[in-house]
Amino acid sequence: MLSKESKIYVAGHHGLVGSAIWNNLLQRGYKNLVGRSHQELDLTDQLAVRHFFDEERPDAVVLAAAFVGGIMANSLYRADFIMQNMKMQCNVISEAYAHRVKKLLFLGSTCIYPKNAPQPMKEDCLLTSPLEYTNEEYAIAKIAGLKMCESYNLQYGTNYIAVMPTNLYGPNDNFHLENSHVMPAMMRKIYLAKLINDGNWEAIRSDMNKRPVEGVDGSATNEAIENVLAKYGIYNNKVVLWGTGKPLREFLWSEDMADASVHVLLNVNFSDIIGIEKYSSVHYGASTDGAVDRNHSAGRGGAIPSLGEIRNCHINVGTGKELTIRELSELVVKAVGFKGVVEFDASKPDGTMRKLIDVSKLHSLGWTHKVEIEDGVQKLFDWYQQSLK
Repeated sequence: MLSKESKIYVAGHHGLVGSAIWNNLLQRGYKNLVGRSHQELDLTDQLAVRHFFDEERPDAVVLAAAFVGGIMANSLYRADFIMQNMKMQCNVISEAYAHRVKKLLFLGSTCIYPKNAPQPMKEDCLLTSPLEYTNEEYAIAKIAGLKMCESYNLQYGTNYIAVMPTNLYGPNDNFHLENSHVMPAMMRKIYLAKLINDGNWEAIRSDMNKRPVEGVDGSATNEAIENVLAKYGIYNNKVVLWGTGKPLREFLWSEDMADASVHVLLNVNFSDIIGIEKYSSVHYGASTDGAVDRNHSAGRGGAIPSLGEIRNCHINVGTGKELTIRELSELVVKAVGFKGVVEFDASKPDGTMRKLIDVSKLHSLGWTHKVEIEDGVQKLFDWYQQSLK
């Protein structure tokens, strides 16, 4: 168990999940937190990461930093999605081990699962069939990350846990149209289409100044703004969304994800996940609090064959509930107060048709979600409006 004085490094503490985890830790009384912005520390720079760990010596690490985006971004930047994420993971995990970090929490994504995995997806369906092509590179990077955690635990007796959240949304979400996920993108499109119909150009310019689209901000002409928004399916009282609207998706409020993450960080050890009590006694590298005795683990050099095949040690984090993209659009329309038309362009890709996860392992470890999607969509729109002020 980490004490309230433990130094915890949250990588990605300005992001959607990282900021929520930071706040959750503060609320629980963990004040000794360390964070670095991307400008302060480039996690793809191995030497810079090493110097950071040399200087800070954290007791625990939460790896919530990632190079992320929706279907369009995953299609355009395939090399970046695999390379940037692999570099960050390799640098942080290897330096955490070298600097004797007691506990590490790695955040992945449920896109790690096969495109045609049985629904709801259990942890055991990992690597059983091909991935969804549109986000294959990101998925492979995240699979590598969870396997790094698993492999370090088995070889060195570390206590690194990997959690795989479903689609997340909440405060500090990314609303930039070029690379945002489905819900914030949909919400901003519908909001802007409403503003155009209302003739509220003051609000439109405020929105564009906050988050320019392809370099076009609020100082541009009305025509220039309308032209760039039209490229993203935003018109006067009409929005065109990608796909058929039929795919089913599960969504988790980011502050719920943060609470689940901190619950796992503070209360769950690798031995709990694999369900083998003898792990701690036969695994010379592990102590009762999940920390590592370097003198033993470093010298032992290898996993313990008597434990058999251990895999799929990651934990799904979600609600276990789903709705269609069309149903989501209806919730967004209601929250925004939009009276116009929402159309779906079936010539554009849908992505995976269904992505529901099985959360029974998470429930067995003592955590369930609190915010339902109907309330969450309204909470997100309220936050978005506040962010424009």
